[in-house]
Amino acid sequence: MADIIRLLPDHVANQIAAGEVVQRPSSVVKELLENAIDAGATEIQLIVKDGGKTLIQIVDNGKGMSGTDARLSFERHATSKIQKAEDLFNLHTKGFRGEALASIAAIAHVEMLTRTEEDEIGTRIKIEGSKVVAQEVVVAPKGTSMLVKNLFFNIPARRNFLKSDQVEFRHITDEFHRISLAHPQVAFNFYNNGSDVFQLPTNDFRKRIVQIFGRKTDEKLVPVEEETQVVKISGYIQKPEFAKKSRGEQFFFANNRFIKSPYLHHAILGAFEGLIRPGTHPGYFLNLEVDPGTIDINIHPTKTEVKFDDEHTLYAMLKSTVKHSLGQFNVIPTLDFEQDQNLETPYSYKNKEVGIPQVVVDSSFNPFEAVKTSRGNATSNYAKPKVEGWENLYTGMEVSLEDNSNLEFESEVVNSSIFDEGKEVVDHTTTTFQLRKKYIITTIKSGMVVINQSRAHQRVLYEKFLKNITIKEAVSQQLLFPLTLSFSPSEISILNEIKENLCTVGFVFGEVAEDGVEIKGVPVLVAESEVQMIMEQLISDFQQEVPGDSFSQSDMLAKTLAKTLSVKTGETLDEFSQVKLVNDLFACKETTLSPFNKKVFMTITENDIERKFI
Repeated sequence: MADIIRLLPDHVANQIAAGEVVQRPSSVVKELLENAIDAGATEIQLIVKDGGKTLIQIVDNGKGMSGTDARLSFERHATSKIQKAEDLFNLHTKGFRGEALASIAAIAHVEMLTRTEEDEIGTRIKIEGSKVVAQEVVVAPKGTSMLVKNLFFNIPARRNFLKSDQVEFRHITDEFHRISLAHPQVAFNFYNNGSDVFQLPTNDFRKRIVQIFGRKTDEKLVPVEEETQVVKISGYIQKPEFAKKSRGEQFFFANNRFIKSPYLHHAILGAFEGLIRPGTHPGYFLNLEVDPGTIDINIHPTKTEVKFDDEHTLYAMLKSTVKHSLGQFNVIPTLDFEQDQNLETPYSYKNKEVGIPQVVVDSSFNPFEAVKTSRGNATSNYAKPKVEGWENLYTGMEVSLEDNSNLEFESEVVNSSIFDEGKEVVDHTTTTFQLRKKYIITTIKSGMVVINQSRAHQRVLYEKFLKNITIKEAVSQQLLFPLTLSFSPSEISILNEIKENLCTVGFVFGEVAEDGVEIKGVPVLVAESEVQMIMEQLISDFQQEVPGDSFSQSDMLAKTLAKTLSVKTGETLDEFSQVKLVNDLFACKETTLSPFNKKVFMTITENDIERKFI
């Protein structure tokens, strides 16, 4: 039998490795920014065009590379960070595998310009798909400039899987936030399509957070500080009242490296238990300094998933530290049952003897006695002047007892205001029943229908909002006092993208600043108290998956509004609201599925019931 196992060519092996390291343009930004920081740079510039698909350039003032090192850096597993296997357990740098530059060069056009401080001239290297096109000696400033063009030019399938420019730019911004927060001692400049996005000078950690997430973030932060033999915890948490539905502002840094840890995130949630509303998430910016030998970073190519030696101890310390900070800065109420009662006594009364209080009674006081005024006229304290002709006010208002049968009295308060429109079209002959405040049961000729009230209302609202967005005939109610909502610059950019569609739904915007937005009007179905929650939910949905074309953007907007404003499980509906919801559901174009493709109702026929009794 002929031998069938062969070694893959280097360019093929590099493309396979690139699939693990470079998943999208943000992966290139992450790897190059980390290399710049490892080079000791104090100033870093990031330049992006078309969401990183066309151009990614990173310029730093680090120590640079010699001509030999510059050429060798593009080989696989070539690195200056480690020399032997034991170094993997004592890492102090961001990179250590030596795969990043080789992977990037395998799938893009790369140009490197670098010079060390000792050399008078620098080196320029051009690589296209792992092939060195040119290497020359040039005049260059100290540091390194990496230019990455036409990402995935030789892998069209991978390029087709990239999202829109806005989505890719948002992923790049997320990576920029993580690295710039981890290194506040480094100055960063971020440019996108020729315009400034961030200008971050060297600063401390708190000011760096405020620079990125807006000025109003400063009042939300509570400092956290604790040092033990196992870990040193420092950073900030956000006050409970500022908890959001989205998980955007949550950052863990282990030894100045951004990490993702659901286990440690659960410790933060445990510390905030009982202080935040269900379904909301607290914000935090926490640095964990541990012994490099007790943390394993070499688990995943992205290096965001790590493993700690003693996670249980770290969990307990993190939870108790956050709780201590919340109590220390009077964020949570405290009850002290052992407080000395003498502390509540004023100091001037400390040695004063307690006597029996004296009650003085005026036995001659008569509340009904007339009081003489200065003019000598006597008037009563309680007597009212008599009004002549008061009987004429009730002339012609005689009502017989027989007419009281038509009077209506207010009954138990129920949530029926959301179905107030179109009362004349409701068929009151239909029999409905609400089961466990979750399902509506209604009868049909062949049996009965069980409807999920939340999903049914989502379908009704979804089609209504989508129609308003398409036809642009939404009704808006003006607010007497405009609302001012604070958001981070990245969240404001999302609102600017969807602002036009929000206006077609019924929102009316005033001034849009860098750290806030003014809302002057809301749709008829939206309560003023729900506006903040709706905006946060919209931003969260668009951060996770921003659609490219206008229709899908309108579709996501309608889905989010329908999900936020729909009747929730546990809400009581009166009989009229139940009938109205049933009629509106079966008037929709699609009745069987909710906007999120979940089953809305099920039919139980008489035959199904008969079989249960056999």
